[in-house]
Amino acid sequence: MSLSALSSRLFPTMRSQAMARFAAPGSSFARFYATKKYTAEHEWIEIENGIATVGITNHAQEALGEIVYVEAAELKDVEKGDTIGSVESVKAASDIYAPVSGKVLEVNTILGDEPGLLNTDAENSAWLCKIQLSAEDEIKDLLSEDAYKAFCEESH
Repeated sequence: MSLSALSSRLFPTMRSQAMARFAAPGSSFARFYATKKYTAEHEWIEIENGIATVGITNHAQEALGEIVYVEAAELKDVEKGDTIGSVESVKAASDIYAPVSGKVLEVNTILGDEPGLLNTDAENSAWLCKIQLSAEDEIKDLLSEDAYKAFCEESH
């Protein structure tokens, strides 16, 4: 029997408590390793090791309709709430706002040639930019997945 299996049999409560602490929203594990959050402006943000990958939500792309143009972010320092790009569809145009402060390190250049990727994979491969966090405490102001879903339902 492996040490891991043995410890989980002998100390199941301690192990589950430890895992709960790691996954708690305010823990450094949750903030820096793999946390997905949302904004009221319909951006998603996935944080891993202090780098935030930013995109628009599936809800946003559905509301916009067929996306025909993406203006990419610039590689520069941004403050939370700054306009970092825009998305245009056959129905409307929408600005993209920085959900956190930091330095834009990378943009998804594929979207310049394939803006429709936002319609097919908005919350995965169609990310817009990556931001190195400079104000970690801003994460606590973002919405969990459940809170974002509730926000979307209230908005209709």
